[in-house]
Amino acid sequence: MKTPLILNVATRAQTGRSSSRRLRKDNRIPAILYGKHSNPEKLSVETPEFTRLLKSVAGRAVLIELKHPDRADKALSFLQEIQRDPITDRYLHLDLHEVKPDEKFEIRVPIRVVGESFGVKNQSGVLEIGVHALRVRCLPGDLPESIDVDVTELKVGETIKVSQIKTVSGVVFLDDAGQPVVACVEPVAEVVIEAPTAAATPAEGAAAPAADGKTPAPAADGKAAPAGDAKAPAAGGDKKAPAAAAGAKPASPAKK
Repeated sequence: MKTPLILNVATRAQTGRSSSRRLRKDNRIPAILYGKHSNPEKLSVETPEFTRLLKSVAGRAVLIELKHPDRADKALSFLQEIQRDPITDRYLHLDLHEVKPDEKFEIRVPIRVVGESFGVKNQSGVLEIGVHALRVRCLPGDLPESIDVDVTELKVGETIKVSQIKTVSGVVFLDDAGQPVVACVEPVAEVVIEAPTAAATPAEGAAAPAADGKTPAPAADGKAAPAGDAKAPAAGGDKKAPAAAAGAKPASPAKK
C-alpha cells in the first residue's frame, strides 16, 4: 500500500451551528469521520494544515491517515466530501470515510487522459470528456491514484467506453460498461449571421420619387413640385380665381 498522507485531528465535543462558527473563527474546520463498522465521530482539523494536505492530494485518489493526540491507533480514511462557502470559498465542513486495510471499499477515482489523439492531430477533431472520475471497488493497497485512458488511436467519430479502458490489477469498475468516457468529435462550424441591410433613404433635401417612378423637377424656389399630374403655375403668370363650387350662387355685381 502506498504511504498515506497524515492529517492531525482533534475531537470536538460540541455540535451545532454556533459551535461550528466558533471553530471556524479559531481557524479550524468541523469534520466528521464515519465508517462501516463504527459510529460517526465528530472531529476538527486546522485550516492551514488541511490546505497544505489538499495541495498534496492534487486531484488524486489517496488515503489519509488520521492522527489523534489522545489515541495510539490511526484511522485510515479518504475525503468523501468538502463543503465550501460559495461566496468566500472558505472551508465549512469535511466528510471523511474510514476504511479497513483488509476490506474492499468503493471510491471515485479521477481519469487521466494519456497521449495525443489521432483525430485531434490529423483530423482537426476535438476531445470531449464524458466523465472525470469512475467508481471503483478495491482494497486500500490496490487503490490507483488515477485511471489512465490512452487516446492515441482515437479518431474523429470514435468513443472510448468504460469497457475499453485497460484493466487495473485488483480494481473493479462499477460504472456501466457502455458509459462513454472520452470521445473525439468534429469541431463545431462557426455560423456567421449577417446583419440585414437597411433600405436606402433619400438624402436630406433630395426629392422623393413620384408614384410613377419619375422624380419631379424642382420648383423655382428649389423645392420639389408635387407629384402626380398637378402642374406648378408659370412664373410671373396671372393666377386664376378658383371655380365656384357646384350649386353655388354667382356673386352679385358690385354697386357703383
